[in-house]
Amino acid sequence: MQRKNRYCSRSKISEARFRALVRCWSLDLTATNTAQLTGLSVRSVNTIFLAMRRVIAHDCEQHSPFTGQVEVDESFFGPWRVRGKRGRGAGKKTIVFGMLKRGQHVYTQIVPNCKTATLQALIRGHIRLESEILSDCLSSYDGLVDLGYAKHWRIRHSGNHFAEGDNHINGIESFWSFAKRRLAKFNGLAKTTFYLHLKECEFRFNHRHDDLYRATLKLLRSNPL
Repeated sequence: MQRKNRYCSRSKISEARFRALVRCWSLDLTATNTAQLTGLSVRSVNTIFLAMRRVIAHDCEQHSPFTGQVEVDESFFGPWRVRGKRGRGAGKKTIVFGMLKRGQHVYTQIVPNCKTATLQALIRGHIRLESEILSDCLSSYDGLVDLGYAKHWRIRHSGNHFAEGDNHINGIESFWSFAKRRLAKFNGLAKTTFYLHLKECEFRFNHRHDDLYRATLKLLRSNPL
């Protein structure tokens, strides 16, 4: 009798083979390479990877509200150049807002714009008032202390000025760099799956000092596919 797979209860894949698949995922191997190493079809690997991303996304949504020192920043995801346009104006980019509790987790959310009402609503919903907020000088962050936050430190990026001692947003910018490098290998993502890939980047970044393989198995043990 085949032993039950504790991580993927509705699958006919053995637990040993599923563990091998998760090992490949933790090493960030492609679905094609994973299929070759595990003996599964590329279609089956992609189906399981997608299901894993859904579980991971749900887990990532649990890591707020934040307290302490929290860095906030916004970033634009998409092609750098589209039909002669460059930078943030290159096509319809996806705007992502991020919050990083120093030394711990990052949390991201796709937003329709960078207006004051949009960003401050997210800040109020995910960062406690006793926190210290660190940001750049985007006007959308004006008035956070008036909203009741303990302190708000701002760093002006003009003239290659990126830090004043402990006042910087290098942590969240490190995440943006990591996420964009990783997502670039997909050569474009559909809007319907971008959120799941973004949350996968978030999960990988948040567990960058852990054994990702074991952390993923633990999550899937509690939330089987």
